[in-house]
Amino acid sequence: MTDHALAALRRLFVDGYDDLKVRLIRRLGSADRAGDALHDTWLRLDRLETVGAVQSPRNYLFRIALNVAYQQRRLETRHVSATEVEGLLDIPDDAPSPEEIVLARSDLDAFRSILAELPARRRAIFLAARIGNVPRQTIADRLGISRRLVAKELFLAHKHFVARYRELRD
Repeated sequence: MTDHALAALRRLFVDGYDDLKVRLIRRLGSADRAGDALHDTWLRLDRLETVGAVQSPRNYLFRIALNVAYQQRRLETRHVSATEVEGLLDIPDDAPSPEEIVLARSDLDAFRSILAELPARRRAIFLAARIGNVPRQTIADRLGISRRLVAKELFLAHKHFVARYRELRD
């Protein structure tokens, strides 16, 4: 199209603005979105220097406005609203506090210390049963002792842990 045809397309936009807006409102379901789309459509038309052959100028203008509206909607969905940001900031932090970290390290040091006090066989049975989740019969078979002795060693290890932990905490 010539410069004259581009001017005619712009004039058709201005003259048919109300009709375009009604059509867009029906399609988009929002007068605000339609108005924004038409505003940006006008800006695009204003920036154009030339236009190719257009068979149906009214449909051409409507299609530009509709594409602009869809593009605006895509851009809006990429951005997070202020309310959403505040909601994200209110997510509780499950990480332990510095105080909880210090207490956990202290408990771990106490555990290691108490574990070192156990006789070697009792320590091995305790670690296999409580840390390794090894069945008592398997522990008994590995060590060549009875299952009952494994249970007794676990009981004594547990009793020692409880008593020593209380001593360390008091």
